[in-house]
Amino acid sequence: MKPNIYDIAKAANVSKSTVSRVLNNNPNISAKAKDKVQRAIKELNYQPSKVARGLSAGFDAILVVSRSTNTTKNNPFFSEILHIISQFSEEQDYDVLLQTSQNDVEELKRCIEKTASKIVKGIIMLSSPSDEEYFKEIDKFNIPTIVIGKVIGEHKNIYSVDTNNFLDSYNLVQYMVDLGHKDIACLYSPQEYNVSIDRLEGYKQCLADNKLSTNENLMVNCGFTMNEAYSNSQDLFALNKLPSAIFATDDLKLLSLYKNLDERNISTPSEILIGGYSNTEITSFLFPSIIQIENPTFELGKTATQHLFRAINGEGSLERNIIIPTHRTVQGSKYKKQL
Repeated sequence: MKPNIYDIAKAANVSKSTVSRVLNNNPNISAKAKDKVQRAIKELNYQPSKVARGLSAGFDAILVVSRSTNTTKNNPFFSEILHIISQFSEEQDYDVLLQTSQNDVEELKRCIEKTASKIVKGIIMLSSPSDEEYFKEIDKFNIPTIVIGKVIGEHKNIYSVDTNNFLDSYNLVQYMVDLGHKDIACLYSPQEYNVSIDRLEGYKQCLADNKLSTNENLMVNCGFTMNEAYSNSQDLFALNKLPSAIFATDDLKLLSLYKNLDERNISTPSEILIGGYSNTEITSFLFPSIIQIENPTFELGKTATQHLFRAINGEGSLERNIIIPTHRTVQGSKYKKQL
């Protein structure tokens, strides 16, 4: 077992606070006591942890804030983008601290506690809450912050890296309309984050522009998890008339939809056309035919991390809002082409 600060205090016959003052180079300590502590450190081969050193002296780290854990379960986007952020942070010799929580109040409290310390040099937020009071509190700490998502208000230290979720959704639904579909359902997420709002609004606006009415029965809130999506999307299949096309706002909903279709022996695209967002390659294998918006997870993570380091290093005037383009493809023999 590695020696700790208590072992050093015992070996040097001094108090724990005396050891702490030596480790923190506090001048308020006698030469004799300092010498005893230093000899004990050498004899025990004590190596203070990087976090412990950072708490007192500061070390280079960024804080990644993931949204509430009950909204990210089994969602591959968050694990993938965290891996990408870590990869590019290592190139800058920065450590990554991850902050998750069960609710937004707790998340904000913990985030503020960490940003108030000397550890954190910058922040990356993995999503954008619709209530921007969160951003106002973070902005007060004067720490560069990159939000992977839309930021509506103006803030001194906060930047946005995002895709155009409204337009991407609009264009995908328009493609369905152009194929002749009028009864288009939508599986969407709760409207707590800007990404969820924009994707649903893109769907609704496209229908309105094509003079197609929005049918509440065809709009299903599928929650944040795969189990919720699977359970709630069954409402569509209880209707007297099935929709001819379904738009899913993330790949968890696509996966749950695939299971529902398979259980009912409904084929796609001959019976129902399926389209939606995908963060992974999995959906390409599961669906024989799918209109797919490929979310550029790698580019989002790379751009957010590199933009953060430019802000940390004070590299001149930075773009406040960066939009990463997406790609829309069609899988399957019937519609196999690049759009």
